[in-house]
Amino acid sequence: MRKQPEQQAPPVQRLRIRYAKRGRLRFTSHRDFSRAFERAVFRARLPMAYSSGFHPHPRISYAGAAPTGSASEAEYVEIGLAAVVDPADIHAQLEEALPAGLDVLEVVESPGGSLADLLEASRWWADIEAQPTEAAIAVDAFLAADSVLVERMTKKGLRELDCRVPVVSLVAGPAPDDSPAGARLDLVLRHAVPSIRPDDVLRGLAQVSAVALGPAPLLTRIAQGPLDEETGEVRDPLHARS
Repeated sequence: MRKQPEQQAPPVQRLRIRYAKRGRLRFTSHRDFSRAFERAVFRARLPMAYSSGFHPHPRISYAGAAPTGSASEAEYVEIGLAAVVDPADIHAQLEEALPAGLDVLEVVESPGGSLADLLEASRWWADIEAQPTEAAIAVDAFLAADSVLVERMTKKGLRELDCRVPVVSLVAGPAPDDSPAGARLDLVLRHAVPSIRPDDVLRGLAQVSAVALGPAPLLTRIAQGPLDEETGEVRDPLHARS
């Protein structure tokens, strides 16, 4: 008879971590990041809590990962610990253990509840080839449409998705002087089912206009968290009630 696995004690502390994907590390997939993060946890010798069962694994919960190829200043992960520690110490240890470009920005103690449930929307910047005037015309056409259908290959095959419905706001302006792009789009996108990504919105934008996106628009997630329905702003999930 197979021996029953030892039951692990529940975490005594949970920490929520905000990190960034920058530069070439934006091409890191979620699987690649999870491997790098687990290696960093072991290298830093954090007092991790573990799951029960025949194959215990460290208590790490990932939430709302950005698509591969997108930069981000607002990625989140929660860890469970077997001892109470100072979040500032964990911040310093992880920052030292992770490669440059996967940068820890903030570590706070979890107030409880679900971190994933707080991630209701994201704010994105999309740097595109078009000039600001051309981009603004395209944005007006997109926002005037009741529905903009695009196709995307999913695990279940080719699907047709409405990329207009989850768009809370979309504004075109000039790209920064240090950017090779002509225009920057400021997009607030509600998290929905099925999920609509910023590249879906860009394809929809091109579908309703002749806007020039360029060969590789740079996508950067600026914020991710609760959506203020009155202002359309995306708030900080690390300092919001669960």
